[in-house]
Amino acid sequence: MKLTIVETGLSPAAIRDRFPDYPEMFRRMFEGAGAGLTCETVSVARGQGLPDPGGLEAVLYTGSPAGVYDDEPWISPLMDFIRAGAQAKLPQVGICFGHQIMAEALGGKVEKSTKGWGVGRHTYDIGATPGWAGAAPEAMRIAVSHQDQVVVKPPGADIVACSAFTEFAGLSYQDFPGLSFQCHPEFDPEFSAALYSARRGVSLSEETADAAIASLDGACDRRFLAQWIVSFLKTSSVS
Repeated sequence: MKLTIVETGLSPAAIRDRFPDYPEMFRRMFEGAGAGLTCETVSVARGQGLPDPGGLEAVLYTGSPAGVYDDEPWISPLMDFIRAGAQAKLPQVGICFGHQIMAEALGGKVEKSTKGWGVGRHTYDIGATPGWAGAAPEAMRIAVSHQDQVVVKPPGADIVACSAFTEFAGLSYQDFPGLSFQCHPEFDPEFSAALYSARRGVSLSEETADAAIASLDGACDRRFLAQWIVSFLKTSSVS
């Protein structure tokens, strides 16, 4: 399967030269999960146009510093692309901003959360598990980095992951092969720590940054979620 990774954002300039870009993080994540995917990148964040969704096999939308409500010139076309892809039954995966823009495009609602920043390693309860999911733990622990949240889930979406902080942390779509998560399985602990440090004293307090970095020493289920996404993609490719 060829996976088209839509790059919707870049990491902070202060740490950008120290780490791979987001599409490369996903490539490495899928390689580690034994996915056997061929990946290509379309970067709306760098001004590239979107292809015809009818000619694609599967799509993944990355995280972004943008909000779905921002006046970026590529956001409205991307929502149209998501809706067209859903109509064409194109398998789609969204991560963080990707999770949010899929929800917004398909009838949900995203807002800047009154709960503030979600950072550090969060624990999500696993909810309804679709048929392709197989065995799943009761909960998973993965790094997060977000201010916005899905506050109204789209029609036809099932909750597959949730927490007290993030009610709609993972969604699976009934009407087309769609799956999305608020967390970041592509972030390794080193990058997560650098990201929180880059925001220290800017958007995060010293105490919040310290607590977020300390939480990264705990157990992490990013490999499980990567394999879960791979299972979804492989099942969707033959459905």
